Amino acid sequence: MSRLFDGLELPASADFHVHLRQGTMMETVTPTIASGGVDTVYVMPNLIPPIDTVDKALTYKQKLQSLAPDVYFLMSLYLCNAITPDVIREAARAGIRGVKSYPAGVTTNSASGVVDYESFYPVFAAMEEHGLILNLHGESPPAPDITVLNAEETFLPTLTDLHRRFPKLQIILEHCTTAKAVEAVKACGANVAGTITAHHLSLIVDDWAGDPINFCKPVAKLPADRVALLRAAVSRSPKFFLGTDSAPHPLRSKKGGVGNECGKCAAGVFTQPYATQIVLEALDEAVAKGLLSKDDVGEEVLRGFLGEAGRKFYGVEASKRKIKVTAGKETVVERLSLNEAGKEVDVVVPFRRGTSVYSLAWL
Repeated sequence: MSRLFDGLELPASADFHVHLRQGTMMETVTPTIASGGVDTVYVMPNLIPPIDTVDKALTYKQKLQSLAPDVYFLMSLYLCNAITPDVIREAARAGIRGVKSYPAGVTTNSASGVVDYESFYPVFAAMEEHGLILNLHGESPPAPDITVLNAEETFLPTLTDLHRRFPKLQIILEHCTTAKAVEAVKACGANVAGTITAHHLSLIVDDWAGDPINFCKPVAKLPADRVALLRAAVSRSPKFFLGTDSAPHPLRSKKGGVGNECGKCAAGVFTQPYATQIVLEALDEAVAKGLLSKDDVGEEVLRGFLGEAGRKFYGVEASKRKIKVTAGKETVVERLSLNEAGKEVDVVVPFRRGTSVYSLAWL
């Protein structure tokens, strides 16, 4: 391995798509944000029950802030029938930055999600007026002709239609996984962007088929799609930036079991403690494989993708903190304990467990 980034100093990263959960899981994963070189996160609202009021969002933010005082938390609301234009106006006054849309039934805690986007047009108009961002989980809901492999592609006309109807609305197509998604974002105006996760920069379909730890939604696709994501990440385009979609689950849920029962594998990849490092590893490996060149991954490119582009889109000030990465001997931990009353009740397994990654230090 070339270890291209040994000794590199960068501004703190910003992660514009994270799941920090609630209860014991929240208490376990939230303090790991800083270890991934991140000081700003945009928090997803798909809790149980969902974050569908301003008061719930602000209360949740207080809990998170108490667990990670040095992290700047940007909050969102869950798009459902409780979200009205009046709620949007209240959210804007409270500093809430966006609303997350989940098509009903596509992923974790999405049962209350959207069935009909047209019914939310007044909400989108209010968001457009007050400067809130629409975050789209870009997959079509389950149907006879929809699979995990084409759910994103079949959703793209919805993105295009919403952009046409609300041309001043800031929209993010979250966790892009296909070359066609990248092209769809490029074809839209400057107020439409796409986030790219850390894990999708290295995974393809074969890496999650049979491995529950690597299974997420949207699923990783074909090698050509991964190349498209890598090239988008290093394109210097302000339309693409980091949103890890770090999504922790208890190991028993990832293995498809609750108690002695068997069920479906939970969708989500946990990258939070190594967010920056995993991106750098993916880019390093892409250069080693000839998918990118050394000139593609310069400091300016990294600064843009890891924070500057996303901060600008969200209207967040540049970080004054810095990190340094080194090619040390750090190894991704095998698991983090989930403890209740001093007793381990389960574990959460990070992405790339047991493999070496860049070390990271705060300056």
